[in-house]
Amino acid sequence: MTDAGPGAFRTGAAERAAMRGLLDALRGALAGPLAPEWERAFWAVPRHRFLPERVWVDDDLTACTRGAAPDHWLRAAYANGPVVTQVNDGIDDGIDDGRDPGDGERRASSSASAPSIVFRMLRLLAVEDGHRVLEIGTGTGWNAGLLAHRLGSERVTSVELDPRLSAQAARRLRRAGLEPRIVTGDGASGYAPGAPYDRVVATCSVRRVPRAWLEQTRPGGVILTPWESPWFRFGLLRLTVRDDGSASGRFSPHSAFMLIRNQRTDLRIYRDVVEDDQLPERSATELCPWAVAGDDPAARFAIGLRLPDIWRAWHDNPDVHGVASRLWLATTDTTSWAAVDWDGRTDQRLTVWQYGPRRLWDEVEATYRWWLRAGSPGPERFGLTVTPDGRQTPWLHTQAGVLTTGALTTGADETGR
Repeated sequence: MTDAGPGAFRTGAAERAAMRGLLDALRGALAGPLAPEWERAFWAVPRHRFLPERVWVDDDLTACTRGAAPDHWLRAAYANGPVVTQVNDGIDDGIDDGRDPGDGERRASSSASAPSIVFRMLRLLAVEDGHRVLEIGTGTGWNAGLLAHRLGSERVTSVELDPRLSAQAARRLRRAGLEPRIVTGDGASGYAPGAPYDRVVATCSVRRVPRAWLEQTRPGGVILTPWESPWFRFGLLRLTVRDDGSASGRFSPHSAFMLIRNQRTDLRIYRDVVEDDQLPERSATELCPWAVAGDDPAARFAIGLRLPDIWRAWHDNPDVHGVASRLWLATTDTTSWAAVDWDGRTDQRLTVWQYGPRRLWDEVEATYRWWLRAGSPGPERFGLTVTPDGRQTPWLHTQAGVLTTGALTTGADETGR
């Protein structure tokens, strides 16, 4: 991947017009104007200066180069949406010679986040003059540039696993007159030489908060990270570190980031889980699978938080007589799996297949019923406490107080009634 050429770093009339359009969109998306210090950073650190010559756009990840399609490229740069800046971890991704990846499939592996998410996270981060910030996931360098403009380069450290992305970001930042410390390394390990930090912010999602982040944040400091489970990629987690080294805080909705690389689970049902000689148990359910794995983000978030080692996959029109759609479930250790079959005609009674030491559909159904009894809470009602040794306990804040979610319980405490 090459940096955009010198022409990409000018801010001419077209770029200024695009920036004004994005600023208007941000006011609407954030329900108000940017804080003055962030608006100054927005103009001083233009987003287009931090995008590569080639990006990938639309759902099919079509390559778009600035030289061949400058208007399309600039629209992507200043749309209020993410821009994919690397595919397939930069390995055999067709960057240099235009070829498709070896398996014919492009998978986004790095991107410039949607600007509204960037500035919403900066608002939640609540940096103050004099703060020292550790960023996990340098990516293009734009977020590090905004922070460096706000706080001063010497107060910002950013860690990037991919050495090529790290080098490119450092060059772009220098061209913009900014020189935060850019470290090539595993973001899960943080950067101990610069600790303690007042703020730690991740631009990739996690399923478990790395212990190093807690250890490198001062008491009273804040860790802000996108969150996901194998069930659902959704949410932001804002933790405050305590004097004893633990941290606790709440979730907020509406974000989806790529998972930190050392927590990825690349699992496939037929390659890794289901074997021909396995004999599952058959049962039935009246719970529609779309209720737990459909369009309700609050339900999906709650299930993923309560059952953090279960993932799912839809299989439409499987080659199975009488089955129009199938929802697969499996544990991340691949020891248990389940399938729920819909015949395409009725939602009253669906066939369930379950195999392994756990009955996964039973667990999902019980969790969903618990969530309904609790009043169908959204992500903002949930929180997480992390101990110094890394143990994570999710909790639900109800009218009656805080209810930990480690066990499926019933009763008045769940709803506050």
